[in-house]
Amino acid sequence: MNAIPPSAVITAFSDARDERLAARDLAQKLRHDNLGCVLFFCSIDYRLDRLAGALAEAFGDLPLCGCTSAGEITSRGYDSGTIVAIGFDRRFFSVGARLIERLDGFSLADAQQLTDSLLCECRAAAVARVDADNTFVLTLLDGLSVNEELVLATLNAALGSITSLGGSAGDDYRLSGTYVYSDGAFHSNAAMVLMINSALDFEVFSFHHLRPATVKLVVTAADAERRVVQELNAEPAAEAYARLVGVPVAELDDVVFARYPLAVRINNDYYARSIQRVNDDLSLSFYCAVENGIVLTAMHTGLILDELDQTLSDIEERLGPAWVTLGCDCCLRRQEIEADGTVDQASALLRRHSVVGFNTYGEQFNGMHINQTMTGVAIGRRQRSRR
Repeated sequence: MNAIPPSAVITAFSDARDERLAARDLAQKLRHDNLGCVLFFCSIDYRLDRLAGALAEAFGDLPLCGCTSAGEITSRGYDSGTIVAIGFDRRFFSVGARLIERLDGFSLADAQQLTDSLLCECRAAAVARVDADNTFVLTLLDGLSVNEELVLATLNAALGSITSLGGSAGDDYRLSGTYVYSDGAFHSNAAMVLMINSALDFEVFSFHHLRPATVKLVVTAADAERRVVQELNAEPAAEAYARLVGVPVAELDDVVFARYPLAVRINNDYYARSIQRVNDDLSLSFYCAVENGIVLTAMHTGLILDELDQTLSDIEERLGPAWVTLGCDCCLRRQEIEADGTVDQASALLRRHSVVGFNTYGEQFNGMHINQTMTGVAIGRRQRSRR
């Protein structure tokens, strides 16, 4: 078997504050004769109109996709105020990408047409057989669209057995605007869907460090379309939650939400429904779907760094050393780590496992929109066995 060249997967980042310098920096580090596609994640601190133009100028006609973040993961570990990118070699990856421009109108017919076109594009340049063994889908969605569940469930039905993962774009907790990038521009109320066919070994994963407690809260009044819960156990939602966690309503913040998450149970698994903010009327806004009548379970946070290290180590035992691990890491996981004062330790682990990616407003895994997880794909250094 031929050796895999260093250009198979290249990662780079820039912390230049000038948009044109940052784009040129990335292009200089990533460009080579066989570069086929670039995926990036960027801080909302950049002027997005300027950055879009600078990226188009620096990379020309090369396919380029990305989104804004709530923090970046670079070769330094947890980072901020940067743009980080992954370059895929066309000899080892065939990539198809499509923009969904209106999330609220995305239908099953749209999903089937999109999937078929992506399959055709990947097959035209396939480096391996285009099937569920050699192909995965990456989704990047506007993190404030409140349409993730609809889009993901619809897309998953069309994808069939092809595994999907992804993350919702962020804006550093400003909660004012999150964007995906396609064809030289940033878009809101939109999503990017990338189908990636690879000749290299890879493993898609999703994990969290949450454990269920015994206390339950029932959503007794909610605006599901806006993901707002007005009442828990028939009292103002913020007051019920504050009493549960033993913190005054006035002191509820992102750190409290990170340390005292709520989750729904589906079959035997728990999926976090993370709180975004407290509203003036004492309702709670969530990052994920909430509906009247659902039961929310209080969760304990486990050892987040141990879980991270163990999970990625187990993957590497199966896969071999990762060339890169693309990580979509919930912003509240980072909040918890920062509050614990363990950013340096976390960054060391991320570097050890070659993680590059971004902090999200929600994670996506096989058609589900979830919170307080790390979801991603580890790409190994060996070619996939012929199937």
